Amino acid sequence: MSRTTGFRRGVPLLLALVALLAGITSCAQRPASEEPVQQGNDRASAFPVRVKLSGQEPVTLPEQPKRIVSLSPTATEVLYAIGAGNRVVAVDKYSTYPERAPREEISALNVGAGTVSEYRPDLVIAQAGSAGELAKGLRELDIPVLLTPSAKDLSAAYQQMKALGRATGHNEEAADTVRRVRSEIDKLVRETPELEQPLTYYHEVGPDYFTATSKSFVGSVYEKFGLDNIADSAGGKFPQLSEEKILGADPEMIFLADTGTAGVTKGSVAERPGWQTLTAVKQGQVYELNEDVAGRWGPRVVELARSISEAIDGTRQG
Repeated sequence: MSRTTGFRRGVPLLLALVALLAGITSCAQRPASEEPVQQGNDRASAFPVRVKLSGQEPVTLPEQPKRIVSLSPTATEVLYAIGAGNRVVAVDKYSTYPERAPREEISALNVGAGTVSEYRPDLVIAQAGSAGELAKGLRELDIPVLLTPSAKDLSAAYQQMKALGRATGHNEEAADTVRRVRSEIDKLVRETPELEQPLTYYHEVGPDYFTATSKSFVGSVYEKFGLDNIADSAGGKFPQLSEEKILGADPEMIFLADTGTAGVTKGSVAERPGWQTLTAVKQGQVYELNEDVAGRWGPRVVELARSISEAIDGTRQG
């Protein structure tokens, strides 16, 4: 065999090897995408991804996370709703839903990066505003951290659900969850009787009269039903009202979101001095909410919307 013939026979093999190496190199150098990727049957093919939430540092995930630690109760609910629960190895003590979540006696407020690293996570999710030092420590250990800010309204909540879908390789399930939640809330709003005059309401966050205005996430849900918040003139998101202010405003509806830790009930509200004179108390229009549902912006916001819808219907019927 001549040298020329040997070289010609080797050319196809060489080209195939170059093509293979080029493919591997291209794959290895593929930039992180910020756009949802059609998953098909291979969730891992969507990675690497770059996830960024409003006001937070972006996080780049080189591959689909396999061991997730969630220190955000809302994020925990979303992870299980979008089908990523089987990758969650630990959640904080406040993540009370779903019950099967692997709850640990830790929280973003008091746990150190070293303790969290013992779970060998390849993604940690925590609520922004309460985990700054923890996030700094985790990044020094090269552990990706996604900080999730409090949602200001439903639109922000939907964006956060989709971001968690992107971070976990569950884009399609997250999009489905958002469509379902939006559709169910819109249906509840449509089916709730329209009011000739907006009903006034007071949403109690704590027995010391801390409340939520229409600028808060929960306030934005009430707003969709056309209710008038007596606390809006106080400004901010979670002001503390005086008892005189509440009695003077005489709300037609009272919603209690402090039924869990503080144990406030319709009965205890009626026993407060002077509160027997309020329209809401006299007419039995005090409504106890699930405290966890009222304080989170995950998929169970539908339950909050349903409670509001039923309360309006009950108030209308007297």
